[in-house]
Amino acid sequence: MQKVLSGMRPTGRLHLGNYFGALANWVDLQNQGYHCHFFVADWHAITTKHDETGTIRQNSLEMAKDWIAAGLDPQKSVLFVQSLVKQHAELFTLLAMITPVGWLERCPTYKEQKEQLGESKTAHLGFLGYPVLQAADIVLYDADFVPVGEDQLPHLEITREIVRRFNFMYGETLVEPQAKLTQAPKLTGTDGRKMSKSYDNFVELAETSESLWQKIRNMITDPARVRRNDPGNPTICSVYDFHKLFSSADDRALIQTGCTTGSMGCMDCKKLLRERMDAFFEPMRERRAQLHDDDVLHILHEGSRRAAEHAETVMRRVRHHMNLDI
Repeated sequence: MQKVLSGMRPTGRLHLGNYFGALANWVDLQNQGYHCHFFVADWHAITTKHDETGTIRQNSLEMAKDWIAAGLDPQKSVLFVQSLVKQHAELFTLLAMITPVGWLERCPTYKEQKEQLGESKTAHLGFLGYPVLQAADIVLYDADFVPVGEDQLPHLEITREIVRRFNFMYGETLVEPQAKLTQAPKLTGTDGRKMSKSYDNFVELAETSESLWQKIRNMITDPARVRRNDPGNPTICSVYDFHKLFSSADDRALIQTGCTTGSMGCMDCKKLLRERMDAFFEPMRERRAQLHDDDVLHILHEGSRRAAEHAETVMRRVRHHMNLDI
């Protein structure tokens, strides 16, 4: 079985951008028969928020609940927590010994976030060494593939460079991972901008029917439609963007005609979207309602135990090739 590895920072409950950008693809890979490891990247979370650790535990649990509700199966995939597998720290230390600082300083994310977040959040070794820890995360599980978008390819390439350097110095030890490109559909927020918690324009996977309707009701439509019978333009409407993901081709054709001719009002369009999105969310709501914190903790601890067993086999190989198995 080919191996896949990916992780998410624990930011709490996930929204539709997280689902369509990564989680739905994870579920597909699991169901296609790949041997999958998916982890809560809690150490990565503190590379830029080392002064905000109070929410990590609960955020990790909420995120894991969304994973399972969305279809990740602990019997098929290994779901674990980065900090519970200490081999991540050990391999990070060893890889850091051979990684040139120049490689890290050229990382696109390093430059961008340093400008955006400022010195107080980024002027420390953990932030600079983020790609090294990421490399350790991946190669600890002999991952053949890492699911990424095209914008993330430079980050994976640093891992591949570190692996090649290590194997050149110590012999063929680590598996060089390949990218498994994923295509995420365009998803706007409820206000037409990119969906983001910082914009408060997101729709959570854990929305109730009532909270979902409140967000749909407030969504921005074509501003040119002042009266119900005014013709509109669906291509500039946030509601129609959501219909592209949740409604059938017949629904979209009906909306296209109704909007452009003025025969369907915006509220009718929103009510139809609520029906389609409720149908999408209901299975997740049911699965999530059955999950309690203790259940999720057990899954994560058991997954971390299994992950540590695999990680230790890789570390024994690394120590042997580095002559550290004294």
